[in-house]
Amino acid sequence: MKKTYATSVDDHVGAFLAACRTIAGEGLNITRVSYNKAIDEHAIFIEVEGTPEEHTALEAKLASGGFLNRAADKSAAVVMLEFKIPDVPGAVVRVLEVVSRFDINIVYMSSRQQAVPEDGLAYQDYRMGLLAPSDQALKRFMDEVSGICEVRRVDAGAEGIFDNTVFYDTFASTLASYMDIGEAQQDELKINVNLAMQTLAERHLSPYRTFETIDQFAELLSRYRGKRFAPRITTHRIADDTEITVIEPPAGSNTAIIRSGGECLFVDTGYACYRDEMVRIFRRLVPEWDTMPKHAFATHADVDHCGLLNLFDDVAMSPLTAESLRLEAEEDTSFREENPLHRPYIRICKILTGYAPTQQDKIRVLPAERVQDGTRPLVHTGTYRFGELDFDVYEGAGGHLRGESVLIDYEHHVVFTGDIYVNLHDMTPEQAEYNRAAPVLMTSVDTDRVLAAQERQALFAHLGRGTWRVFPAHGAMKEYVVGQ
Repeated sequence: MKKTYATSVDDHVGAFLAACRTIAGEGLNITRVSYNKAIDEHAIFIEVEGTPEEHTALEAKLASGGFLNRAADKSAAVVMLEFKIPDVPGAVVRVLEVVSRFDINIVYMSSRQQAVPEDGLAYQDYRMGLLAPSDQALKRFMDEVSGICEVRRVDAGAEGIFDNTVFYDTFASTLASYMDIGEAQQDELKINVNLAMQTLAERHLSPYRTFETIDQFAELLSRYRGKRFAPRITTHRIADDTEITVIEPPAGSNTAIIRSGGECLFVDTGYACYRDEMVRIFRRLVPEWDTMPKHAFATHADVDHCGLLNLFDDVAMSPLTAESLRLEAEEDTSFREENPLHRPYIRICKILTGYAPTQQDKIRVLPAERVQDGTRPLVHTGTYRFGELDFDVYEGAGGHLRGESVLIDYEHHVVFTGDIYVNLHDMTPEQAEYNRAAPVLMTSVDTDRVLAAQERQALFAHLGRGTWRVFPAHGAMKEYVVGQ
């Protein structure tokens, strides 16, 4: 197994050599190293391959050697101060002497001379990004320096700066604050943020764009919790005793509720972080929610589709989707994480959304009459009946993700596409904003773009004449007319 250690050092040349000697002394192999002084001058990420027992021994050695303990105060953060310093020789020196006396680090500085005002007292505007050891120290510093010149706190965001002495710590802490993530998971966040940066930098994406997109993604997830969780909800009558209600959350996959024959089937379930919000909606739409048997169908094994599967008594899915979820439950690499371009985003997503693997005793594997062997984009693998609906089940070749399923009811002209088809042209503004993040961080939401396009083409080629109601996993239901 591979494990990444977020090491913290002061002297990178000597410390990295010492860390490598420690790892080599345990007979283990380094498989990845990442260090960028412009981003964080103390953090080196080292991926090592070994057995669980070997990793336990190595972690103890690295900790005893001081490589895993950062002395920096995680509560410290960069603040931007603006100083109105008299434009006379030595004035700025007096301010800098106070900065030095309070043991405050300057991480950013900019100044400009102002035009002489009417009172004739020339001055310069100095902006300094300062890393103070504590809020109390910063307050004492500002009280003292105000005897020399005017000083005020301003917004640092416009300068586009960050503190590169504790960047990964402060960045992970910021992400954690959005989603109430505990201290224990912040190291895992740091490791995967770094992995995302390194992976995308190798494809010429600016590290700053990576960090900005991850921050926007986390903030967006947080923004729609609680009262601001306001999905678009539509209901569609299919037959005398069948209707389909679609819940389109601002972030994550749709959840469709099929009510037929006195029972309910939930197709995909969205993110785990919206559990409370979704359950409130379920109870409103389905008054018997708390007492009824709960059935679900998972179109594929992505995090935003499987986040709430553990709420259900049984979850139907293809054999390959079940296999991916089994690997995940055993802390192995899921199908999505096999792709190195997708792995860091998926792991960040799991941490931010509070994802838990699906309980294996809830999974019901659909029998497959035919196996998808990858020679055709879409293969008919069997049937699945629920209430008045009689679905033919098709499996894609893995253009989006291996195990992906499509449900087609030819009598009622109803299709559930999963992510093989996404209705990009009819999304709410919130959905559209959410769907811009993943393609940046994964380079593509599809495993194989060309194959995914072939699957979409094959899907619509399977639909006969008439008006079809196509239910995608993202975006609104689409009416699709096949000519007579």
